[in-house]
Amino acid sequence: MNHQRVKKQVFTALMVAISVVMGRFFLIPIPWTHGNVNLCDLGIMVAALLIGPLAGGIVGGLSGMILDLISGYAAYAPFSLLAHGLEGLVIGYLHQKTHNRYLALGGGVLMMVVGYFFADSILYTITAGVLGLGTNLLQGLIGAGITLVVIPALHRAIRTS
Repeated sequence: MNHQRVKKQVFTALMVAISVVMGRFFLIPIPWTHGNVNLCDLGIMVAALLIGPLAGGIVGGLSGMILDLISGYAAYAPFSLLAHGLEGLVIGYLHQKTHNRYLALGGGVLMMVVGYFFADSILYTITAGVLGLGTNLLQGLIGAGITLVVIPALHRAIRTS
């Protein structure tokens, strides 16, 4: 295994852990959707933009699922695996193809919002799915906004290391 591959694997695992911690530490429960708003998306987005679609998908799926399991939302775990996994995959893929962070982050947020619409609709009712649209969009946009601020600094740090 080459050195670059090991670095990517270690960074991916680190981003899973960081995403879980951020998601657990910055947590705002939303009673009418049976969910919450958290900063898990920030780690997913950073991993997807810096490493690529595979890392974004792994960080998204694992951190979303783990966060649900340790936060008392076990019923959401398989949905989070898919919604956040696809979010990271889409962000990484779109960024690789277009080199446009805004388009990539927008596509990923849209994927996550649609994923949770279906999750809420399946677990509860379509009304819960509709009510969750705004809070899930807010969560994604907050994550994207912070990501756009920290990514340039992370790129500088990586170049100087």
